[in-house]
Amino acid sequence: MEVVLERTLWNLALALALSLSSSAWALAAERVGLRAGAARVEVTPVGDPAYPASGRYAHERLYVRAIVLDNGSTRAALVGADLGGLGDDVVTPALQQVSAELGCPQENVILSATHSHSAVPSGPPPIGFPRQPAGPTIAAIVDAVRQAKARLQPAVAGFGTGLSYLNVSRDAVSEETHLWTQAANPSGPSDKTVAVLQLDTPEGAPIAAYVNYAMHPVNGYLVGLTSADVPGAMCRYVEQQFDDKPVVVFSQGASGDQNPLYLRPSTNALASLGGTRITGFELVREAIEAPLREGRVARRPLDPKVADTLERWIESEGQLLGEEVIRVMTHITRRTAAVRLWGAQKTLTCPARRRTNAGREGSPGTYEDSDEPVRIRLGVLGIGDTALASIDAEVYSAIGQRAKRESPLANTVLVTLANGRANSGYVPDDASFGAYTFQVLGSRLKPGCAEQGIADGVADLVGQYLAPPAGPGPGSSR
Repeated sequence: MEVVLERTLWNLALALALSLSSSAWALAAERVGLRAGAARVEVTPVGDPAYPASGRYAHERLYVRAIVLDNGSTRAALVGADLGGLGDDVVTPALQQVSAELGCPQENVILSATHSHSAVPSGPPPIGFPRQPAGPTIAAIVDAVRQAKARLQPAVAGFGTGLSYLNVSRDAVSEETHLWTQAANPSGPSDKTVAVLQLDTPEGAPIAAYVNYAMHPVNGYLVGLTSADVPGAMCRYVEQQFDDKPVVVFSQGASGDQNPLYLRPSTNALASLGGTRITGFELVREAIEAPLREGRVARRPLDPKVADTLERWIESEGQLLGEEVIRVMTHITRRTAAVRLWGAQKTLTCPARRRTNAGREGSPGTYEDSDEPVRIRLGVLGIGDTALASIDAEVYSAIGQRAKRESPLANTVLVTLANGRANSGYVPDDASFGAYTFQVLGSRLKPGCAEQGIADGVADLVGQYLAPPAGPGPGSSR
């Protein structure tokens, strides 16, 4: 009770300090005003996927999207890529180039991937995680930022949240084997929040939206099609409803243990490839996926009707999520041109372990201590009354919800898979270390460090943002 009371009083004190100290800044910012610009650059790979693009669906094209903000004293950039991930080979040079292009600190830039598992077609075994080459990806990121910068115009910013029930915890105990497996677990932790940072012209025309939701885009995994999955379908759907004038950037929330609730079209596609009979009923994903993933069955040609059903479902999920985004955008009433921009980062270091036995899931792992600690990069980009907390890892839902709950700023959003890739593997919450799932067994983290460290780290960085400025600090000026 004392700890909770202390944190509550601390939060109230910080909020009061922000209110008192920012009044002079806000008056100055109103005289200058916010400017925003946005752009998207296509990065659809040219190749020979197992299932060629039909040309009928928007999610078959991949993009890098960028939003650039300028408040007269500094700039910031939010970049989202329709890719599985962004490693340090991309992030390190891209951050340097974007920072130089905008004349702002690297702490003011968030580069994140939508985490689509079909951003590059995954064909026959052996199957690695699909990735685009670094050079073209870096060039596309810089190009998108440069175009967005060229389109800077007077803007107002607003923030709102909604709910979507498309996601579900994917850590479950099998009804047949009574062992941990990958399946829908409606009773597990799951954050349904859809967060939207909206940028409009002063007249109310949308310029851009930054959307955050927690759900693994695995519909097209192993199927052999090129797809931006639900995030890409959602972005294109919202953009098209406004005649392609705004740009919508998607970022992943704390989705380490979150899958789509409805995976029947996807598992049917995997069944078609693996030769399993399709009954019309829902199939258990792991039972259908594992033989293909491990190369235990020969891949058959994908049934075109089954593939088209999957593609139509991806489009439908994008529309459902997109409608919630538009609903949130419609009801954001508080917008302002007086927007402070501030960024800072820190590194969380945790003890690591090394697994000494094999097995994907279901049975306990055995481990020994590792000499190489886990390092997780945390960041906060403050945009007015909103804090975008970035993490370079796949974080469990319970951690994300705790970090938001304990942040001293109500409008705190967790952006995962951002600004690099931690050497941790998945980041489970402490309570989930008793689940023998592939995410937990493969994690290099020892329990007892990451959950507390992330919550405290985010709270500390947000607290720095809210503290009275003592002069130019990290990310506060060009």
